[in-house]
Amino acid sequence: MPERLHENLPEAVRAAVQTGPSTMEVQEFPRPTIGPDDGLLRVEANGICGSDVEIFRGHLQGRSAAPFIPGHEPLGIIEELGERAAERWGVQVGDRVALEVIVPCRSCDDCLVGRYQACRNKQNGHGVTPLDVAPALYGGFAEYLYLAPNAVMHKIDKSLPIDIAAMYNPLGAGVRWAVDLGEVGMGDTLVILGAGQRGLGALIAAKAAGARTVIITGLENDRHKLAVAEQLGADHTVVVDGPNGQDIVDVVAELTDGRMADVSLDLTPMAAGPVTDALKVVRHGGRVVLAGLKGGREIPLSTDLLINRGLTVRGAFGVDASANKKAIALLESGRFPLELLHTHTFGLDQVAEAIETLAGDREDKSAIHVTVQPHLDRTA
Repeated sequence: MPERLHENLPEAVRAAVQTGPSTMEVQEFPRPTIGPDDGLLRVEANGICGSDVEIFRGHLQGRSAAPFIPGHEPLGIIEELGERAAERWGVQVGDRVALEVIVPCRSCDDCLVGRYQACRNKQNGHGVTPLDVAPALYGGFAEYLYLAPNAVMHKIDKSLPIDIAAMYNPLGAGVRWAVDLGEVGMGDTLVILGAGQRGLGALIAAKAAGARTVIITGLENDRHKLAVAEQLGADHTVVVDGPNGQDIVDVVAELTDGRMADVSLDLTPMAAGPVTDALKVVRHGGRVVLAGLKGGREIPLSTDLLINRGLTVRGAFGVDASANKKAIALLESGRFPLELLHTHTFGLDQVAEAIETLAGDREDKSAIHVTVQPHLDRTA
């Protein structure tokens, strides 16, 4: 019999279902039956990122065609756990864990050499699985989430405030994109194009890795984010639009006496111009990491610029286990005032409002890090 943290679990589980573009409704599902190889997570919180916004709007091709439960950044407490699953994952009931999006097969050639993000046999990922795949509860916008046998999870200190612990994914993205892929190290200069939560996560990761200078850009509407960036240690913040907007290439040239940056990150969603800016702000032999999804748009790219300046360009696909572990260590260290990033908490009945708030589509434009706490509605 699986071990349980609490005996009186509800038979019905509430979850927010995206039924079409910009359409979300709360539905009920049977609580999954747990066996020796799987488990059940009581979702404490699920962070929202820019891709949630684009999926909600229907901008990302193939990602919101069928009804599904979104939420690919789940954090929670293990409520029920099979014996073999406990041994495989190295966890027990009552542990707080964070989940990765991908559920790999763990046995193909890519998985066996550590490239599990390229798994050709990917199973039902968190926040992306259609409802017709039993038991349906794969997304974090649900009171309880099914822990499939091959899920990838990481333990997090239960003493951390929920909304801070829920930052593991944006901070993990910052670690992977700036440090693991961008190879930012001691004495380097980094330019971050985009001051959202992942841009701020990259700032934190770069400073933790010893970067000498971090320059971060934003729009006129992002001034509150740039103010937080300064509190987190950004050396220069640059507004790139509006009547007083600055050209980031000119700014970097001036700040570095023409040497330019060692590394740049483009984290801007749906915008073409920052890709070229990312190529131009780095020195000869510099490194460029592209992580901002453009919704399938064709982006002009100057290959002569890449060749003549000997640039290394890397595409950033999500967050992997190594980056998540480093990010969680940063979270638990208390080294950075991460409470500055969290701005909004919503309940399960407010998922659409939460996504629109992050997108800046509501009257309140102050959002940076937004979470949904699925049990908030029942305990309020």
